[in-house]
Amino acid sequence: MYGKKILATVIAGELKGDLSYQEVEALIEVPKLDTHGDLSFPCFSLAKVYQSPPQKLAQQLADKLSHPLFAHVEATGGYVNIKINRVMGSKEILKNMIAGGPDYGNQQKNGHITIDLSSPNIAKPFAMGHLRSTVIGNSIGLLAEKLGYQVTRINHIGDWGTQFGKLLYAYTKWGDEQSVKQNPIQELFRLYVQFHDEAAKHPELDEEGRAWFKKLEMGDPKALDLWQWFRDESLKDFKTIYNRIHVDFDSYDGEAFYNDKMERVIKLLKEKNLLEESEGAMVVQLDEYDLPPCLIQKSEGTSLYATRDLAAAIYRKETYNFDASLYVVGREQTIHFQQLKAVLAKMGYGWAEDIVHVPFGMILKDGKKMSTRKGKVILLQDVLDEVNLLVAEQMDAKNPALKDKEAIKQQIGAGAVIFHDLKNHRLHDVEFSIEQMTSFEGETGPYLQYSHVRACSILEKVKENPTLWIQGLEDDESWKVLKQLAAFPAIVEKAYNEKAPSIMADYLLKLAQAFNRLYGKVKVIDHKEYLPVVFGVQNVLREGLRLLGIQAPAKM
Repeated sequence: MYGKKILATVIAGELKGDLSYQEVEALIEVPKLDTHGDLSFPCFSLAKVYQSPPQKLAQQLADKLSHPLFAHVEATGGYVNIKINRVMGSKEILKNMIAGGPDYGNQQKNGHITIDLSSPNIAKPFAMGHLRSTVIGNSIGLLAEKLGYQVTRINHIGDWGTQFGKLLYAYTKWGDEQSVKQNPIQELFRLYVQFHDEAAKHPELDEEGRAWFKKLEMGDPKALDLWQWFRDESLKDFKTIYNRIHVDFDSYDGEAFYNDKMERVIKLLKEKNLLEESEGAMVVQLDEYDLPPCLIQKSEGTSLYATRDLAAAIYRKETYNFDASLYVVGREQTIHFQQLKAVLAKMGYGWAEDIVHVPFGMILKDGKKMSTRKGKVILLQDVLDEVNLLVAEQMDAKNPALKDKEAIKQQIGAGAVIFHDLKNHRLHDVEFSIEQMTSFEGETGPYLQYSHVRACSILEKVKENPTLWIQGLEDDESWKVLKQLAAFPAIVEKAYNEKAPSIMADYLLKLAQAFNRLYGKVKVIDHKEYLPVVFGVQNVLREGLRLLGIQAPAKM
């Protein structure tokens, strides 16, 4: 927020060390009501220091505060409210923002961050259920890069486990090579669903599935060849989807990659006397963390997710030397990641604290979870196709002569789907609704993209350098926009620190709403002193959308 550092310096100076600059800055707020000013300092924490009522302290502090940037200082209750000198403030905000250009809000933090995201299972189509991890993780990565961190995105593909034994059995029992070659993922998915339908009637099939997985673990040539085929076809399918939503990865090392790295983990646990036998299985007790025992090895000797994730964590630390390792995985895995950190800590790894689980809620359909096992699943590919059709209809109605319509339709369609997810806080469940996604009005991706197009259109019509028109602006509407623009760097940092892209999404909506109110009141083409504001809106909307993984077309 603009003026916060100046206000913190002035207040800290008046308090003469009773509160540090950092403490003062942390207390400064933005009032909920514009009538209360632009910045506010609560004096309640001072009451303990000075043994005096906060209302009295607020009045004493207000009487002393003076700076050319402060147009009005007033004590209200236990708060000191400050109105910024708009002429001075607007010039500074515009100069800083225009000087930054696309780099406005960048920082130069150091550190390497790994992000484990997306992680779909091979031999299954990419469902809406995988969207959340993908787009939340991608946005967190983009925010981290904006702040200067080096980011490694890891797609920990689900390519190992008992479910693949079930699929191998299903293929050898009911599958057809030509059918799989013609339509790999859909046919493999059909076989997967068929296995579970049959197993519900014949529970002994589960044992057949386990036997096939044991073959796979033991390196049976036929099992391995089929598994590799299923994996290769799945990755081709996944990459088609990732291209449509503009998500890239640095690594596709999945669960199978760690098969030869788990023995080392088990050996280390034995050397540190951490393994105990429990009902034939090997576990690490975690009573001191109030957690259930962490299962490391089943009684029949097959591996478990915990063993694999321990191996992955150690490998990633040794390979990337991360400063933080983020796992964007559903909230139902919370205990698993608590166990992972606890076991690493017991093994003596001080970096265990750098493991961060970033949980999220589910995508629901009619209030219910989508089940892949029962075949009740909505495919992301189908959603993108349907959204694109609806978007195209609206585009034809608004701008039938639009050039590059196909590319723009793809940008708006993908943006609609991504924003519908990211506007919700990651911990909340999201109700699936194509109608809500595709509206060009309200809290949607197309609304933000259209606001960006409006800014582009104004600047294209005027054809003048906006930087030549920087002046002090005092009206309410432009000031509301400028305050939003000034807040962008702090929003980037807050969204990353809280691992919450929804903070950026909410901010962009407020910025667009403020801009559209200004547009409705001022004919900018006739008042060129507003051009720098429009330029700032264009710049920040485009960059903010990029940080959500959404493209910003110049026309639509």
